[in-house]
Amino acid sequence: MNAGEATTPKLGVQAATKIYHTASGDLLALDRCSLDVRANEIVSIVGPSGCGKTTLLWSMSGLHSLTSGEIRLDGKAITGPHPDIGIVFQEANLLPWRNLDANIRFPFEIKGEKPDRAWIAHLLNRVGLDGFGGKFPRELSGGMQQRAAIVRALALKPSVLLMDEPFGALDSFTREEMNRLVEEIWLDTKTTIVFITHSIEEAIFLSDRVVVLSARPGKVAKEYRVPFARPRSLEIMATKEVFDLTNRIKMDIVGERTRPKAPERPSAEIVRIRP
Repeated sequence: MNAGEATTPKLGVQAATKIYHTASGDLLALDRCSLDVRANEIVSIVGPSGCGKTTLLWSMSGLHSLTSGEIRLDGKAITGPHPDIGIVFQEANLLPWRNLDANIRFPFEIKGEKPDRAWIAHLLNRVGLDGFGGKFPRELSGGMQQRAAIVRALALKPSVLLMDEPFGALDSFTREEMNRLVEEIWLDTKTTIVFITHSIEEAIFLSDRVVVLSARPGKVAKEYRVPFARPRSLEIMATKEVFDLTNRIKMDIVGERTRPKAPERPSAEIVRIRP
């Protein structure tokens, strides 16, 4: 590996700008937002409601096109959905007429590929769903459905996993359980993970870095490195160090929420940058 390859981020966001054209006018969601995510890193993104977190994540996945700027995977521009990027949404989005096994097979059917059954069996065992392959979504709890969604995303062996508030609808106990599961999977696979959440505690528990986005239009306002060794136990969440870090991040978000909004740039200033 040469020096250039060694410093290339796994996922690089460069001056990402996104404008939504609505009936009431143009809405600037992201404004020249830049962020690097290193290989095998877990990065959580937090910020005020409506700051563009989901827009940024969907742009990373290739599901949204940017108005200007670019996002690169291993140094190459992402121009659409990428086979090396998996995504887990806020809801499990399992097809109700398919059982768990058939839901996990679905992406392979779309791609015309054969699933690695041994890998899928390993994942199902890892998330505690071994033996549930014949069950339909209506027969699974919310936590079990989200576990199935994680398996479906990882079944294709992506090197990057994007997670858009996947546990927001779960009760606190199940959420803690899922957080531990994500860390266990990461320790097992070393998949690069970008995680969107409204929970600062969740971000701290899971992440190597926590990135705070500014109020809309979103850009990186601050970054925090999380210093705790892995694997992490829930006991560390009661320590003074976590309490202090939580409050610092919380104050940043409150500050962004109350900060006077910068005037939005007119559309004429936005120039599409092509790779």
